[in-house]
Amino acid sequence: MTPRATAWTFAAAMVFMATSAHAQVNVLPRELRDVGVIEHLERPVPGDATFIDEAGHPVRLGQYFDGHRPIVLNLAYSRCPMLCNMVLNAAVRALTETVWSVGNEFDAVVISIDPRETPQIAAERRQHVLEQYHRPSAAHGWHFLTGTADQIHRVADAVGFEFRYDRAQDQYAHPAVTMLLTPDGRVARYLYGIDYRPTDVRVGLLEASQGRSISTVERLILYCYHYDPHTGSYVLLARRIMRLGGVVTALLFGGFLTVMWSRERRKPPAAPGPAAA
Repeated sequence: MTPRATAWTFAAAMVFMATSAHAQVNVLPRELRDVGVIEHLERPVPGDATFIDEAGHPVRLGQYFDGHRPIVLNLAYSRCPMLCNMVLNAAVRALTETVWSVGNEFDAVVISIDPRETPQIAAERRQHVLEQYHRPSAAHGWHFLTGTADQIHRVADAVGFEFRYDRAQDQYAHPAVTMLLTPDGRVARYLYGIDYRPTDVRVGLLEASQGRSISTVERLILYCYHYDPHTGSYVLLARRIMRLGGVVTALLFGGFLTVMWSRERRKPPAAPGPAAA
């Protein structure tokens, strides 16, 4: 088998692993052992974990948790021959189709899982992503970080991201997943695979925002959607839609009656009839 075919097979196996995160596989290739996701919902991500940003400045992960905006978190690495590109491209596509913008309503953080990567490599990858996303606000909201192995594993362990280095291939085996964090840095949701529905991303961000600075329409969207762990996506709840429709109907009917009552009150009193002889 050629190296290219090996890479395709390897990536395909990892994609299958990621999109079936809750499935139990009895026999796994050696490269995929100890690779997957253990969901740690509501667990805090270590804010004191230290990294180097794309400009070469030392940063703490917690400085991106401003208490107001949720975070889209990806663990990837630039030398990845296939899967990391697929995951990041999927995130960019979905975020491009989302009304909210990186740098305005939420931030995005990409942490390299390869401690050999440099800020220069991170800067190049960031530039490529910004050109794809094509929204000016992302220039101050999309961060690419590199760091030491121990700091990388602190974050990976906190979010349940299990990966391993394959020395023979000189590659990292890892799952395909994007994490959504709350504004204070806790895990809110996992989105699996290499093709995210914009609806899942938007509702996931609304959910992760914990109701901070969202409009009435966005609250209604959040009310009508529910995360289904079996499908790994958000689904419309028919009962909530029917209930909401009933409330809207009642409000419209009440408004109609109020208008009619007001008009009736504004009518001049009827003129008295002629007096009897």
